Amino acid sequence: MTAAQADLARARNEFHRADPPAIGIDTPRVEDGAAIWRIARDSEVLDLNSSYSYLLWCRDFAGTSLVARDTDGEPIAFVTGYIRPQRPGTLVVWQVAVDRAHRGRGLAGVLLDALTARLAGDGVHTIETTVTPDNTASDRLFASYAQRHGASLEREVLFDGGLFPDGSHEPEVLYRISPIAA
Repeated sequence: MTAAQADLARARNEFHRADPPAIGIDTPRVEDGAAIWRIARDSEVLDLNSSYSYLLWCRDFAGTSLVARDTDGEPIAFVTGYIRPQRPGTLVVWQVAVDRAHRGRGLAGVLLDALTARLAGDGVHTIETTVTPDNTASDRLFASYAQRHGASLEREVLFDGGLFPDGSHEPEVLYRISPIAA
């Protein structure tokens, strides 16, 4: 068992001890798009994309995304990502969100660990994501991921707030975590 697989097993065990009902983690399906959109909307921190885009995401980027399901098979959390075309070893994490009723138990970290463990064997060695300065939950998620995996975390402003057409968007800070290992 690799170190990343051991981290994933430990994270799953810690989550299950804190959350008695079993969850399932798998690839999103198109039918999950509406629930994923709702979870993103209700997060109150993510930029909400159109409902159509979440349907497309579940179809076109399912291989680089994961969904957590409750015992009834309903989505309760998700992580979406894609492989950066100019850097095929880089996973861009687009969004991570957990339904309000399931927050605070480490599920976002479990999903991120599971996704990167799955993709590391395909040559992914770096994670990139952007976080606004006011999103402390995402900052903690990615900082703890880097620490848990012994990876470096670099931060730099990717898009200044003034680039956004609405004029009131905070800057998007690029987080680059590397290396991640299989």
